[in-house]
Amino acid sequence: MAVFSADKIHEIGRVLKAAEVEKQADKYYLKVADAASRRSLSLEIYPDTTLGGDKGAMVVVYTPTAHLQLHHVSGFVTSEELGEVTFVGEAGGRLSGLVVERVAACSLYANVNREVISGDFTKLGVEVMLSGVALSLAEELVEKPKKK
Repeated sequence: MAVFSADKIHEIGRVLKAAEVEKQADKYYLKVADAASRRSLSLEIYPDTTLGGDKGAMVVVYTPTAHLQLHHVSGFVTSEELGEVTFVGEAGGRLSGLVVERVAACSLYANVNREVISGDFTKLGVEVMLSGVALSLAEELVEKPKKK
């Protein structure tokens, strides 16, 4: 089942209050702008693109100072309350997440041990806790490890 459908793209655009949502050849383009902070970013969502020897979903964020990509996106969670969308990919028991905010900000968390998102945050250092809290919204998207 595809991660991104046209309806899901429009849900993402609605949550981010995107100024533009446009279907282009092999991707969707969303423009997110925040007048108060004078920030903007472009979000490109490729529902099914070639990623090396295989195909998968990819999300790309362009800002005036950064270019971020998350390959093999396996799911996403929207939060109307927080005004953000968290895109997640998992490989080898580690999670990577790209959080895009309505205020045209974004954060990347890469290669996070999956235990961090479901563990006791109070036992983590502040710098690690932040990634756990940010990615915990997506906990329902990742497969539970198999018991041995």
